[in-house]
Amino acid sequence: MKKIFFTSAVLLSGMVSYAQFTYNYLKAADQYYSKEDYNSAATYYEKYLGSRTKTVKPDTYKPYAAVSVPKNKTVKVSSEQQAVYKLAESYRNLHNYGKAAPYYESAMEMDKTSFPLAAYYYAVSLRALAKYEDAAQAFRNFLNNYTSNDKFSEAAKRELQNLEFITAQLNKKDLSEYKVSKAPAALNTTGASYAPVWNSGSNLIFTSTRPDSSFQKNHTYINRLYTGDYEAGQISNIRLLKLNQPEGLHQGAACLSPDGQLLFLTRWHIDHGKKTSAIYIARKNGDGWNEPVLMDALVNTAGNNTQQPYLLGDGKTLLYASDRADGYGGFDLWYATLDETGKPLQAANLGNVINTPGNEQSPFYHAATGTLIFSADNRIGMGGYDFFSSKGNIGSWKAPVNMGYPVNSVKDDIYFASRSNNKNLLDEVLLGTDRAAACCLELFFVHKNRPLKQLSGIVISCDNQTPLAGAAINIIDTVNNKVIFTQQTNTDGSYAFTVEDYLPLKAIANANGYTTNSQQITVPLNEDTAAITAPVLCLTKIVTPEAPVVLENVYYDFNKATLQEASFASLDKLADLLAANPSMHIELSAHTDSKGKAAFNQRLSEARAKSCVEYLVSKGIESSRLTYIGYGATQPVAPNTLEDGSDNPEGRQKNRRTAFTIIKK
Repeated sequence: MKKIFFTSAVLLSGMVSYAQFTYNYLKAADQYYSKEDYNSAATYYEKYLGSRTKTVKPDTYKPYAAVSVPKNKTVKVSSEQQAVYKLAESYRNLHNYGKAAPYYESAMEMDKTSFPLAAYYYAVSLRALAKYEDAAQAFRNFLNNYTSNDKFSEAAKRELQNLEFITAQLNKKDLSEYKVSKAPAALNTTGASYAPVWNSGSNLIFTSTRPDSSFQKNHTYINRLYTGDYEAGQISNIRLLKLNQPEGLHQGAACLSPDGQLLFLTRWHIDHGKKTSAIYIARKNGDGWNEPVLMDALVNTAGNNTQQPYLLGDGKTLLYASDRADGYGGFDLWYATLDETGKPLQAANLGNVINTPGNEQSPFYHAATGTLIFSADNRIGMGGYDFFSSKGNIGSWKAPVNMGYPVNSVKDDIYFASRSNNKNLLDEVLLGTDRAAACCLELFFVHKNRPLKQLSGIVISCDNQTPLAGAAINIIDTVNNKVIFTQQTNTDGSYAFTVEDYLPLKAIANANGYTTNSQQITVPLNEDTAAITAPVLCLTKIVTPEAPVVLENVYYDFNKATLQEASFASLDKLADLLAANPSMHIELSAHTDSKGKAAFNQRLSEARAKSCVEYLVSKGIESSRLTYIGYGATQPVAPNTLEDGSDNPEGRQKNRRTAFTIIKK
């Protein structure tokens, strides 16, 4: 009996001990979770669930639960179901979707009313794991079962659009032009590396949570600013930036003034799970930096987070992200104008072309192309945060365009830095992304070959719209006023050429038997467009006027331009001809014989031709179809005198004539 009692006591003691450390795992996990320390929370939720049964069952009464804390003060902890869901949430917040997905799937099999968003985040995880068809079905299932009309239902609808966008992006024809590679291991060590800043020369500044033996153990994964020497894609001599970086205080997402004398940086701390961030400014001091000073309330508004500064090339305009309440929702992009000391003079929102009810963060401006790049999570894209670009400047922005795959991935892409000072925005880029990481942002290089731009067009005849082969084409750069391309059109009237960058051009074409014509070629709205077609350029055929037709029986008063009534019948026939041929244009001409002075004859013949035109207009013929000219005695059709010098009346009569010439049919 004593042996049985002793054995029972040992078993009971073991149960109490087992229950106690199981409880402690869960208690620790909940505490870390409440502080948003998701890495530690995941570790202890895993330990807790690993110490339980393999299959999570619905919460029920456990008759031996009381033995877990017989004498210690208890703290309310999560149930097993809640632990599963919080473990999934922890992995999601660590961007470890591979581990998050199965726990969300387990949570979905529990009480759906307790975890209504498990299905949504399960679908998000599948999309992040590139399981696109499964993700689409999971989002549709979520929408079919989710009854609330809120941001999650809207997000699920947008995610379905994202999946369509992803499919299109993965099938782009120019993917071979991109080169994407992970930055060297020296940059991407344990922890996160992100927010790169190109310094002058070959120096790189970036933010990292890498382990650092110079700090206390419990501050190992604090965000800090580092610098290193960069050359040809390699980084060396990585060290802490010479800046006071207190233990326990996060530092990062920085930028430099154009002259390198000012450093703008984000500092933040987390208190009871709430992040509080602000922008500071430090001044250069030798090879280091003075103590950072908090920027004033124009930028760092009380009660809000302000972060991710970027200074434009003028040194006077600071872009940044803030979640202040007078924005459009979430984090918006703002700007502040600064004086020469870096003091803000005024601040304003970048506006609703850029900002949405979601989050817009990490601004960067590429001066050579006039392009703002930023990350956003509330627009159609690859999923998570995507990079978007917008042409323009402060006060005038064009609609943002998703930068597409492979600049963007199905995970989070945030923090963009281009070293390019030419028209190729993607010449040499470092960006922050967790596309290849289990948890954290890493640095990746991106380069895109910029193929020559293709321009083409066609030259046709204006008269019958048929292509003109062999027409000479000259392309003029209207900015520098020089010919950049010369070609003859092909048999189908086409021409084509390439340029490095689009610029305002003019095409000038000419061909034998045709008039010369020109056409402006404007720069497309999207300068990344691979090819454009110029407007059709048509040339008018040159028509050789037909021989003049003499109008019989057209008479004028002697030495006057007044038409005699006997002339009307002949002119009426001409009016009928013009009325029957509405596209016909004619020239009326009048001639005299050689009697009289040449100047008088010239004026008289012109006045007589004008009288004929006026008569035709009175008969309803449009004046625009009629021109007139007087030739005087300059174009005789017969001799005015005979060979012996005597007068030739018959010849003079022929020379006194009125005629018309068809100049357009």
